[in-house]
Amino acid sequence: MLKGIHFTMLSSPIAPGPGAPPTAPMPEPVPRDVADAFLSAQVTQATGSMAKSGFSLTFSFGKGSGVRQRFERGFFDPPKRMVLYATINGQTNVLTDGVITRHEVSSSNDPGQSRLTVIGEDLTRLLDLIDFSWVFKYPAMPAEARVLLILAKYIPLGMMPLIIPSVNIDIPLPTSRIPSHMGTDLQYVTYLANSVGYVFYVEPGPLPGTSIAYWGPEMTLSNPQQALIVNSDAANNVDSLSLSFDGFAKTLYVMLIRDEKLPIPIPIPIPNVNPLSPPLGKRMPIPLQVHPLTGVSHYNPIQAVVVGLAKAARASQVISGSGSLSVMRYGQLLKPRRLVEVKGAGYPHDGLHFVRSVTHNIKPGEYKQSFTLARNGFEPLSLTAGLGLTPLGPVGPGAIVPGGIGPAGIGPAAVPGARVPGAAPIV
Repeated sequence: MLKGIHFTMLSSPIAPGPGAPPTAPMPEPVPRDVADAFLSAQVTQATGSMAKSGFSLTFSFGKGSGVRQRFERGFFDPPKRMVLYATINGQTNVLTDGVITRHEVSSSNDPGQSRLTVIGEDLTRLLDLIDFSWVFKYPAMPAEARVLLILAKYIPLGMMPLIIPSVNIDIPLPTSRIPSHMGTDLQYVTYLANSVGYVFYVEPGPLPGTSIAYWGPEMTLSNPQQALIVNSDAANNVDSLSLSFDGFAKTLYVMLIRDEKLPIPIPIPIPNVNPLSPPLGKRMPIPLQVHPLTGVSHYNPIQAVVVGLAKAARASQVISGSGSLSVMRYGQLLKPRRLVEVKGAGYPHDGLHFVRSVTHNIKPGEYKQSFTLARNGFEPLSLTAGLGLTPLGPVGPGAIVPGGIGPAGIGPAAVPGARVPGAAPIV
């Protein structure tokens, strides 16, 4: 048995009503026979506009088993809500809060080899159900107010909005234009985020059954997690780690300013670092591509600059990495959207990296994570002198929220990990 680690599954029904999500009951531990039939789980926590976070659960599916009987009665039918969390040494870490989207049955002629696989996505799937195009109007409401009004419908699901106001709050005059809802809630909220250089995602936790709907700048600045150590003999805590650099991927974006007195526009380069996306290394790669900033002609100058800064910051992360680790050896969970220090990979690649995605692979007797990293510079910085951060031990806050809005971190809170029905010990 892996000492101090328990994996818990919670579930609750969701019955979508016309036009808006209903008030759903709080998730409860799954029945004991479902927990006993658990074989493996895979949970993905990803970042980026095109990446999706989700989960996959595999159960034994024998004839006459409790899981099969519950399956036949529709226990695993979409959109069943599932909350998965891991308790490590008394610390609760919510891995995902989502809904089942489909299930697959694999039948076998060999005894005990039939499998039921349950697949789902995080709660953003519920924001992408109904197209409200041109149904709702938002007179004299800036983007922040529109996002808050849209996300308020999902508070009964435990989804609490965390909105960071943009530097350029645009309040449309009703006499000139009235904004209309376009697409589903997820599509419109994401569109509004892109229009000010922001991101939108739902972070599970800090408690099971709750989550944070974050709408704000993509912050690559946080307190560093416990270091990933490779090639250091007994000090190693990573099973594998590979790092790569695409020298032709970095792009310099320029904003074209046209003056009526000049025959050609004036190109103004946009910096690829900003206070929320600082350099993570001493030596910055040289951009080999130069592209004009497009798609911002309908924005005002401040909006265009903010969108350009966000786009340039994402394009500067040309150093990538991937690897895997054992949670027992690492001593805690590696979390996405936070910084982590790499040691032992060689001088150019040592230092701070941004964790882009984490995949949890859980089965009886094993808990591993695979991860991807991103970075915009070579050579390590001093953690305290370079970014003004204090390295943390095994437990620390998550991403820093500027301006004191919301909690100091979006990480999990300390909750005693008592053994409850639905908790599957990693044995």
